[in-house]
Amino acid sequence: MRVTEVVLGRLLAGEQHYMEAISSDANDLTYNKNKPVLLAATSDTAMALGHETIEASGLRIGASEPIELAQDRIGRQVLADAVWLELDRDLGQAMDDLLTQVSHDVCDGRYAAVVSTTLALLDPVVARLKDSPVELIVNADEAERAAALAIAMAKRHDPPRVSDIGADKNAERLRQLSEEVSRIASTLARLSTGPAPALSIIENAVSTDVPDVPIHTVRSVIRARRLRSSYFPGDLFADPAWDMMLDLLQAEIAQLRVPVSSLCIAANVPATTALRWLKMMVAKDVFIRRSDPHDGRRVFVELTPQTSDALRRYFGEIGQTAAI
Repeated sequence: MRVTEVVLGRLLAGEQHYMEAISSDANDLTYNKNKPVLLAATSDTAMALGHETIEASGLRIGASEPIELAQDRIGRQVLADAVWLELDRDLGQAMDDLLTQVSHDVCDGRYAAVVSTTLALLDPVVARLKDSPVELIVNADEAERAAALAIAMAKRHDPPRVSDIGADKNAERLRQLSEEVSRIASTLARLSTGPAPALSIIENAVSTDVPDVPIHTVRSVIRARRLRSSYFPGDLFADPAWDMMLDLLQAEIAQLRVPVSSLCIAANVPATTALRWLKMMVAKDVFIRRSDPHDGRRVFVELTPQTSDALRRYFGEIGQTAAI
């Protein structure tokens, strides 16, 4: 049995009523009530990869189009349940326009969508998707691809309602299931969207007398954190939120700007996991995303003033004490 089928089967078993799906046989997973999936890709290789994921998930591919023709096809195909975009090379304006349309359509509830891309394309992709509920995966393996499709379909079949206070919990439960299955499959380091701690300390830390932090202090902490992986398995210490905060503080002190792709690398976890953390940190007002005024295909990330203040006070408090 394929890893994708195992993952999707486990997700469906845990959320059958939520997914509106029926699995009568472990090797024949089907979504009886689902409409077709539209697939668009930037190359023949990408097209084949997208076909493999969708078909292994038991979904029917309604149409397969190159990126240049996909926008028109999506406009005409009103019965699609989901759109899968497989991007492995930059096609410029045609790709940008398609991403913009998909982002708007998903926000309007027209269909679900998954965008699978590479780290090299992450900045222009994020710039077009902005904060839309499109599932974005980067250099993903089978398990993560299957999980992204399952999550997208779940959100499509049971959209949040004003009176449904459990909708967000259902979505979070599905993400937790995907994390569990990924660990079992031994193919993902992490799939969780991460904890959502209260940020009262950060919010209460704002003041005018913020201490200066030498850049070499922050760099020393970052280096010390990286050295741990030379002696222990790296995933023992995965802490993407702190790694991203340190990287952004270092950039702020050096008066540098950090694009999304660079921040994902600094997080020291798989890029898809880093993106989930980034989205959460923006939602919690820990980070700010700003469009590059000189390049519409790039988005920068910064610390909010409250976060910057809290970090500087933290370093001022610990002084020369090692903070890893």
